[in-house]
Order: sequence, then structure tokens, then C-alpha cells
Amino acid sequence: MDKRLYIFSLFVVLFSSTVWAQNNTHSPYSRFGYGELNDNVPGAYRALGGIGIGMRDGRVINPSQPASYTVVDSTTFMFDLAGSGMWNGYSDASGKRNRGNGNLEYLTMQFPIWKQYIGMSLGLTPYSVVGYDFAMNDSLGGYHYQTSYEGKGGVTQIYGGLSANVLNWFAVGANIYYMWGDVTNSRAISFTEISGGSVAETNRIHVNDVRFRYGAQLFHTVGKDCFSLGAIFENKSDLNGGVVKIGGADTLVNNDTVRSDFPMVWGVGAMYSFGGRFMISADYTRYCWQGANYYDDRINLQDRQKIAVGFEYTHNPMGRRYVDHMPWRVGFSMSDPYVRSIEGKEYMVSVGTAFPLHTIGTVINTSLEYGHRGSAVTLAENYLRFTLNVSVRENWFFKRRL
Repeated sequence: MDKRLYIFSLFVVLFSSTVWAQNNTHSPYSRFGYGELNDNVPGAYRALGGIGIGMRDGRVINPSQPASYTVVDSTTFMFDLAGSGMWNGYSDASGKRNRGNGNLEYLTMQFPIWKQYIGMSLGLTPYSVVGYDFAMNDSLGGYHYQTSYEGKGGVTQIYGGLSANVLNWFAVGANIYYMWGDVTNSRAISFTEISGGSVAETNRIHVNDVRFRYGAQLFHTVGKDCFSLGAIFENKSDLNGGVVKIGGADTLVNNDTVRSDFPMVWGVGAMYSFGGRFMISADYTRYCWQGANYYDDRINLQDRQKIAVGFEYTHNPMGRRYVDHMPWRVGFSMSDPYVRSIEGKEYMVSVGTAFPLHTIGTVINTSLEYGHRGSAVTLAENYLRFTLNVSVRENWFFKRRL
């Protein structure tokens, strides 16, 4: 094995053992379900509204669409590392408050298996994250009490994917995910006038499971223009894990009688590029949570729909000036919460650009997202997220002649 693969493998181990020990959210909305879900969109596409199903680009590793891996050059090894910083603003009847955090996000790699016909991708990404800590004051029958909520953890996944060009214009692919992690939610009620009058409950969901995603893409070039159509599908699957409930009336350890599922997921997307200068893409994805079981009957799940649109403009791909090669991106997305008790839709607008490096096959992508969710009646959340990812391309499989 090339020494660079040893270095990469060591980095993966260090990455997985340190990154997800941290929480990269402070949102109270991560209290519901499995937390905030991650769509696994690469950093380059976050500035495009989070599209990905129809995208097919040899400069980007796209784990959201497993059929796209064959676009990699037959001598090229790619890897992608991303990190983000986030600012959250919350407002409700009690006032306004701000929080900030930052973290590494994902690590992916991609390389050819057989010429331009079969490609492979590996990576480490989050499936969900949980991180909140807040309290609410109230009274009952003349007694005042405070309810405190705290949550942490999340579900991490490592994936491996294969893609094959069945025809010169049609590719299929599949990802297999190994998922693990713990989501812990705690609630404590303490009365002001009653000494020792408090009660606490902690629920911990443990996940240790495997799931699959399948993808297909149709692509064609017409003169200087090109287009692609894509689709993805994930079947509904049982969640292999357990639930621990501490406090309250019950203590349950690895309760297999309470069933939980991962939902069926399907989506379609399309992309059209005009001469390599202007590109437009759109996705529609449906996460069928309403048909999935969840261990806690108090959490009512609903289908999550996401619509995303992105535009990219490059002034002159063949120009001599550096700015001629920089892509400028803008996007928009709208999605439903997958937990029914969360009011309203989530809206997000994004902008970004990329900085290609001439000396090596590396591109630095940046994106800035502004999003809103919730409602002013309950809790409104506005956020800004800045993402920076480095995509490296090297000719690892090129045999040099002496």
C-alpha cells in the first residue's frame, strides 16, 4: 500500500475518535427524534442550496449520489475534508439569545477501480447531531418549578460506495453505511418551595446498524452543453439498537420490544450546464418518516420533503485571469421538519465560491448559509453557517516513465 494511504488511514482513525466527541449544534430543536439530520451534501454543493442528486462533477466527491463516483478520472485519487462555523440566534416570549460553535464535519475519498467504468468512494460523515441545554420556569397550584432539558450525542456513519457505468450515458451505484452512536436526552423538574422536590428522567438511544442507498444517473453531452438526471432510493429498515430509560417509572435496558426504523427515502434531481459557464440544478427528496416507527409514542413523526435549487456561474473557464476560473454559486432550499410538533418549514439561502489552486489539483470551496426555522409563537431560530472544505486531486495511479 502507498505510504499516503497509511497516512490517510491514520487520519481517519484520529478524525473519528475526536470529531464526534464534540457537539456541533446548540439548537433546542435537536431534542426531538434522533436530532438534527445531515443530508451529507459536499461542501461545494452547500452554496448551491444543498443539491446533489443530479450532480456529476469530476472535481467533487458526492456521497449523496452513489452513481456519481465513476466521474473520477482513471488515474486520480481524491479526498475531501470540511469544517464549519455556525452562529445561532433564538427568540421566544422570554427574550433573545445567541450561541456559536464550530467543528470538523466530514472526511471522504474517491478513486477509480477499473478505468473509467468503476469508481469507489469511502468516507466518514454524521447522520444526526444532538446538543442542547436550556430551562423553562412555570408554576402549578401556587408552587414554582423549573424544567431543565439537556441532550448530547448523535449518530455517526462510515460508508463505502461503488459506482459502475453500465453504458456511456448511464451509471448506477450503491452505498453501504455502518452507523453507530448514542443520543442522550435528559429532563429534570425541581420545585422551588419544596426541599428535595425534584424528579429526573434520562433516555438514551443506542444505534448500531447498517443501511443502504442506491442511485442512478443518466448523462449526456450536447456540443458544449451537458446535462444529467439522477435518482436515489433507500428502503425502510429496522433500527438495530436499544433504549435505556433511567428515572421516572421505568428502567429499560436494550428494550427490543420497542421498535424503531430508518425511513424509506427517495429523490430525483437534474442538472444542465451551458458551455461550462452557467449551470442550473434542482432536487426533490422525500424522507418517509411517517411510515417509520419510533420508540417513543409521544414523538409524532411526519414525512420530510426537501426542495433545493442551485445556480453556478463561471465567467470564462478558458480565461487567463484567476477570477475567470472562479465559480460563483447561489442556492435556495425549503424543507419540512420530520417531527410534527416543530412548527413551520425550514428555509435556507446560500452563496459561495471556490478558489482553484493552479500548482496542484486542489480546490478550496466556501459557502455561507442563512437559515430560519420554527415560529415566533414557540421558538424562532435563525442561523448563519460558514463552511470551508478542501478538495484534493492527485495522480496516485499514474505510472511515470523514466
